[in-house]
Amino acid sequence: MTVNSTQLTPLLFMERTAEVFGDKVGFVQGDQRFTYRQLASETTRLANAFRAAGIVDGDRIAYLSPNTAQMLIAHFAVPLAKAVLVAINTRLSPPEVLEILNHSGARLLVVDESLRSVVQPILVEAGGVERVVVVSVEPTPESDYATFLATGSDDPIPWRVDDEYRAISINYTSGTTGRPKGVQYTHRGAYLNALTEIIHSRHSPESVYLWTLPMFHCNGWCTTWGVTAVGGTHVGLRAVDPGEIWRLIAAEGVSHLNAAPTVLISLANHPAAVPFRGPMTITTAGAPPSPTIISQIEDLGATIVHVYGLTETYGPHTICEYQPAWDGSTHRAALLARQGVSFIGVDPIRVVDDNMDDVPSDGTTMGEVVMRGNNVMAGYYNDPAATAEAFRGGWFHSGDVAVWHPDGYIELRDRSKDIIISGGENISTIEVEQAVMAHPSVLEAAVVAIPHEKWGERPKAFVVAKPGAVVDPEEIIAFVKTRIARFKAPDAVEMVEQLPKTSTGKIQKYVLREQEWGDHARRIN
Repeated sequence: MTVNSTQLTPLLFMERTAEVFGDKVGFVQGDQRFTYRQLASETTRLANAFRAAGIVDGDRIAYLSPNTAQMLIAHFAVPLAKAVLVAINTRLSPPEVLEILNHSGARLLVVDESLRSVVQPILVEAGGVERVVVVSVEPTPESDYATFLATGSDDPIPWRVDDEYRAISINYTSGTTGRPKGVQYTHRGAYLNALTEIIHSRHSPESVYLWTLPMFHCNGWCTTWGVTAVGGTHVGLRAVDPGEIWRLIAAEGVSHLNAAPTVLISLANHPAAVPFRGPMTITTAGAPPSPTIISQIEDLGATIVHVYGLTETYGPHTICEYQPAWDGSTHRAALLARQGVSFIGVDPIRVVDDNMDDVPSDGTTMGEVVMRGNNVMAGYYNDPAATAEAFRGGWFHSGDVAVWHPDGYIELRDRSKDIIISGGENISTIEVEQAVMAHPSVLEAAVVAIPHEKWGERPKAFVVAKPGAVVDPEEIIAFVKTRIARFKAPDAVEMVEQLPKTSTGKIQKYVLREQEWGDHARRIN
C-alpha cells in the first residue's frame, strides 16, 4: 500500500501563509511594512541568489544580524536553498565569531551593517567564507544586499524537502558555561516545535509578536516559523530597550512577546511601565523566574507562560501548565515559577539519579533532568564524543538539577555545577536567589559558591538594587533568613551595578565564580 505524505518542514508555513494572508502585514521594521507576499517573494529570490553564488545542498550560510526582516527571511530562504542556517550571537567578540565560522564551515556570511566591524578583523582567518553580503540599516537599491538579491531570479522553488531529517540550522550554545557547541536542528524538529509554540504561547492570525527574544537564539525558540505559520505579525526590534519595548507595545498593538526574566525585570521597573491596554501573553524562560517578577508582570495585566528548555531542545521543552485549582492560592506565583510538565508531542520529562532511575516525586529529592522527543537535537555538529555523552542511556542529559513534585511538575534547583555543597548539605542557588529577590529593594540577584575553610563552600549573593534604593547587605542576609533555612542564607552580599549576562539575558555565573575562586586550583572545596 502506498501512503501519500509530505515531509515536514517549516517551509510549508511560508507557502501557506503567502497564499492565505498574502496582503497582510507580516513584518514591521520601523516605518517599513512587509506583506507576506513580499516576504515570500524575497525568500524565493534570495534562495535563488544563494544557489547562483554556488551554494549547494548542505552548505552552511552564517548570519550575524539583529531582529530584522532580513533575518526572518533567512529562516526560510536558507533552507529553501537546501542550505543550513548558522545564526550567530550578535554580542560575541570577533574571535568567538571566527571560531563559529570556522567550526561550522560556513561558505557565505550575511552581516548587518551595524555589526560589520565585528567581522572585518577576522575575515582573513575565516578561510572557508567565500563571500560576505552586507545588509544596510537603511536599504537602498545600490546596497550590497540589494545587489546580491538581484542575482537571484523569481523562478519558483518548491517549498518542499526530500528528507525531513535534513539539518535546517546549527545553533551554537550561548556560552554561560564556556566554549559553545553547534546544536543541529532538523526540518522535522523545527516544524513540530513551531507548532507546539503556537499552541502553548496561544498564537493566532491576530497575534502581533514583538521580537524581544533574539532570532539567533534557538531560532527565536522556533517562533520565527511559528508566528509565520499562523499569519501573525512580526515586529522587529534591533536591541532590547525597555523604553522602546513599551513604545512598540502601544504603537503596534503588541499581543505577544518572549523574554528572559531579566528582561521582564527591566520592563516592570521602567518609568514607562503601565497596565497593558489589551490582552498580552508573555512567554518567559532562559532562567527560572522568581515568584516576585511573575507577580509584578501579572499585576500589569499579562498572562505569563513559563517554559523551560535548552538550545539542545529547540528552546522550550516544558511548560508550567496552569491549573484552575491554583486560582486564589497564596502560593500561586510560586506554583507558576516551576518548570512544569512536558510540551505536547514529546516524551514525559524525567528527573533521574546517577543510575537513570526516577527520583521520588516528593518535591525534595534532587536529580538530573533528562529529555527525549521530537524537539531534541540531532546532535552536536562535528562532535560525536560530546553527542554520545549527552545522550547516554538513550536520553538527553540537560545538566540541570531539579525536584519532582507530587503533582508531576518539575522545579529546577540548579545547574549541576551550581549546586553549593556546604558541610555535606546541598544548597540550591536558585532557592537563595528567589529569597533575595523577594526583598522590596532588590532588582536582580545571582548566587554562587565561595570557598570556606570549615564548610567547604558557602553562598554569596551579588545584588543589583532597584533605582534609588539604598540596600544594606546585612539587611538582605537577615531578610533571607526569615524566608528559608538559615544555613542556606548567603554569608556575604556584594552590591553591584550590573550582572554579567549573555545576549539572551542569562546570567553568566561562571564569571562570578572565577572572580571568587581565582586563586584556587579547583572550583570546588
